[in-house]
Amino acid sequence: MKEITSTQNSYIKNLIQLKEKSRARKKSGLFLIEGVREIELAIKGSYLIETVLFYPDLFSEEQVNHLTNTQHKTIEISKEVYQKLAYRDTTEGVIAVAKAKDFSLNNLNIKNKNPLVLVAEAPEKPGNIGALLRTADAANVDAVIIANPKTDLYNPNIIRSSVGCVFTNNIATGTTLEIIQFLKENNVSIYCAALQASQDYHTQDFTKATALVVGTEASGLSDEWLAHSNQNIIIPMQGEIDSMNVSVAAGILIFEAKRQRNFL
Repeated sequence: MKEITSTQNSYIKNLIQLKEKSRARKKSGLFLIEGVREIELAIKGSYLIETVLFYPDLFSEEQVNHLTNTQHKTIEISKEVYQKLAYRDTTEGVIAVAKAKDFSLNNLNIKNKNPLVLVAEAPEKPGNIGALLRTADAANVDAVIIANPKTDLYNPNIIRSSVGCVFTNNIATGTTLEIIQFLKENNVSIYCAALQASQDYHTQDFTKATALVVGTEASGLSDEWLAHSNQNIIIPMQGEIDSMNVSVAAGILIFEAKRQRNFL
């Protein structure tokens, strides 16, 4: 088993780039996963683990073998190296290097003939994306599609804030027009969360193939979505503001759809 103690090691420098730079992740097709639960969920989601690095004072080689139970390189690292690679303040001493998946729409496989799909257009904040993915996982939606993504989904803050749910959801990305075409070709009705020409969300029938589409809190959804919406929907506000956090809004809409479907 290899051991690395220097932060100046060329391999470690490359991993630091994977942690910090979206460009490095896209170029190499690799990304870092930190934490036991996140690595477990990645393996459950059929991600290929290339290498596991561990700091022995926090995580043993035996624990590594128990965690992954797969063929990969294992590297023992020093405290200094681990601190350079770790993203979280509270951490567990183990980091995996994994191969990214292709999130193109062509690879999206929806098995349910009557799917419930969450679409988020241009979400910018990794914390919001992570929260959306946690909500989607909790409701076991059939797919999450990100339109015009502003950040790659292997950003360490997305992995952290999603608590690894980025690995458990059925995810695709594409342009707004590509996604609209995909939904229409698959006879999925489009319900856009928007103020214009909208009806209360709970008055709609979400029991058939449904896409719930949410935009950013700042600018809402683009005109393309509104032009192709089967019905715009709104969550009635009883206070002074006219919007709420996008992940909260998505949660309300998704679980109304699940309620109508009797949580099946």
